[in-house]
Amino acid sequence: MRTLPRPSSGRHLRYALPLALLLATSCATWDAENDGDSDQQSGSPATTSPPAEGTDADPGQQEDNQETTEDTPEESGDVEFTIVSTGDVLPHDNVIDAAAELAGDPEGSQGYEFRPLLAEVEEWVSGADLALCSMEVPLTPPGVEPEGYPTFGAPEELVPALSETGFHGCNTANNHSMDRDIAGLEHTMEMFEDQGMGHVGTARSEQEAQAAQFYTLERADREITVAHLSTTMLHNHAYPIPDDESWRVTDLSAEELTEAAAEARQQGADVVVASVHWGTEYVDEPTAQQREYGEQLAAGGEIDAVYGNHSHTPQPIEELEGGPAGEGMWVVWSMGNFLHNQDEHCCVPEAATGTLVYAQVEAPEGEEPRVTGMDWSPVTVDRENQSRDDEEFYGIWPLSPLREEIPDGVVSLDEATVEERWELVAGVMDPDHLRDQPPTPTGDDPEVHPRGDS
Repeated sequence: MRTLPRPSSGRHLRYALPLALLLATSCATWDAENDGDSDQQSGSPATTSPPAEGTDADPGQQEDNQETTEDTPEESGDVEFTIVSTGDVLPHDNVIDAAAELAGDPEGSQGYEFRPLLAEVEEWVSGADLALCSMEVPLTPPGVEPEGYPTFGAPEELVPALSETGFHGCNTANNHSMDRDIAGLEHTMEMFEDQGMGHVGTARSEQEAQAAQFYTLERADREITVAHLSTTMLHNHAYPIPDDESWRVTDLSAEELTEAAAEARQQGADVVVASVHWGTEYVDEPTAQQREYGEQLAAGGEIDAVYGNHSHTPQPIEELEGGPAGEGMWVVWSMGNFLHNQDEHCCVPEAATGTLVYAQVEAPEGEEPRVTGMDWSPVTVDRENQSRDDEEFYGIWPLSPLREEIPDGVVSLDEATVEERWELVAGVMDPDHLRDQPPTPTGDDPEVHPRGDS
């Protein structure tokens, strides 16, 4: 296996700014019993076929009235595109409170506005050709008050905000999938569908549980179909899955997930990516169990890339031996957090920063698509105060630009905090694979196929 090398080592005024400038973080502290996943805040297998079965380069430029002769991928029939995934979408109470205040009423009577909290990372998400979020919370069913911890239930306005930020779909299998019982689980899926988004990892029927989520991209006169799978190795037993409906939340062995990926290929997938909820919280290395599971997936030869989550802290990227055609399988062991309310005041300093991880897909003309690498970009939260009662959450920021300039009067983070967070994430991730500029889409948005269509 090839391991990417690790190096040695005025808050209320912000809400008066234009919504696009409002970004955020906040924290609150308290513990809960959820079988190894506190998710606390800071403070003191088979598939169904898609209904249908296609470059990152700039067009040839003219200089001195002479065109260059080098073909771009689009002109030559070569295809290149990116698939991004994120750390956990895990809105704690103060994230929800910030969204309520942005909508006009801190009590939530005017609804919730999450879009400004995501605004600064939008180009980093929407610039990918396929963007997949890691939805670690269910939505609250209609008529139920949202809550951020310990029993998570997000407002339904979160889903349109994710869509408007650029996400095409999300994985939903994790240890909080049942926090709002079956009603919340199903309402979450319905809201994704209402927004035209894909989802995978939870189900309303045993047949739906067998279905992967398919996306088709048209590039260079080709159609390339990506299958997305999702599974969890972890559950909160305080919110059990019904014994006679274990299919509600996908929990597959490595062998079963490999079989699901093989089935997805038989149903038309050219590329298969899997989101896996696994591991231990607040550590920056994969556990032995993660590594064994990942290596089994790589040996199975059906999965191109694995996006891991659950630790709430970034973990490294590796290329494992095996993968499709024996050409390797890329894995990020964990992407940490995305939309959340965690930092050193509740957990560990590394929890404040997560990663966006981009899989690079290449398909030279006449050849099958394959994932040829992964790179990453860090994002971090902005918050003030430590007490649960007076915390303020301002949003998510891409970390690299903050190292160049901290917008005056908009971000509460200081230079020392930004640099400390950079050093922590750079101590885990390989800086040589850092993406320091947002990507640009190489074509139109993908077609999102309804799960279960044949």
